[in-house]
Amino acid sequence: MSESEVGPATGGKRGRKQSRPDPADGPVAAFAYRLCELKESAGDPSYDRMRGDFGAAASKSALSSAARGQDLPSWETAWEFVRSLAVGVLGQDSETVRREWLRRWEHARAAAEQPAPAPAEAPEQPETPVPPVDHEPPSAEPDPESGPAGARRRGWILAGTGLAVVLVAIALSVYLLSGPERPIPGDASLMLSETVPDGTPIDAGTSFVKSWDIMNVGRVPWSGRYLEQTGERIGDAECTAPQRVWIRDTPPGGKVRVTVPVLAGETTGQCKIAWKMVDENGDLFFPDQALRPVFFDIEVTPRSN
Repeated sequence: MSESEVGPATGGKRGRKQSRPDPADGPVAAFAYRLCELKESAGDPSYDRMRGDFGAAASKSALSSAARGQDLPSWETAWEFVRSLAVGVLGQDSETVRREWLRRWEHARAAAEQPAPAPAEAPEQPETPVPPVDHEPPSAEPDPESGPAGARRRGWILAGTGLAVVLVAIALSVYLLSGPERPIPGDASLMLSETVPDGTPIDAGTSFVKSWDIMNVGRVPWSGRYLEQTGERIGDAECTAPQRVWIRDTPPGGKVRVTVPVLAGETTGQCKIAWKMVDENGDLFFPDQALRPVFFDIEVTPRSN
């Protein structure tokens, strides 16, 4: 399944790979995490390439700072970061991308400006009255819980409690290891169209962009989803493409375009790479046999003069 727009997305001098911020560190870090996802989906170009080749009108330091997640960038810087990649590299619609990312930026700003809740003060504890001392002589009747019979009963109670704890731990482990139910009931996907039809000839050493238009035809909103390579490559030729690309949030009935930049190698022949939908942990939303993967299947040909 596919779609295409030609344009370089890889190559150029690369520096040390910037680590992603942790989205759990707060709204600013989560926004920067999304910027890093977009950058990787566009082939992870350097900041110099974002400025020189793709027209980002922001300084290299401002672009780098936006992706670190320590301070929320200005909207102007954030838009230049997004526009150069989503529009300049991946060919997405400028106005649609702008509305979506402005909403995310405003949400991050509003959440970051909220004051932290003050710690709750512990309520005063009333004084516990001291019971009067009973000076009556102890009863002469024996304690039924003392002696060998009481010890046996206490042992049975402790053993039963320990067994219950073990059974609960085993059940919890089985639940956690079993993972989420997939496919999720009511979850469904449909590939509507693609670019770069199967068998398209691509000059060796050149770049192209493959796209798929996918529709959420189920009842489950899509969030935190990706297309990830299945690991199965077919053909003698080699192609370089991102291992994982982000799928923007899509409600039921919505459509999304997912795009990957691809660099054809120097070896001629067939090159086919497939992707399937996964979550951030790499777990399949549509396991084997539930849904066919999307893929590109091109023919790498000798360079044309």
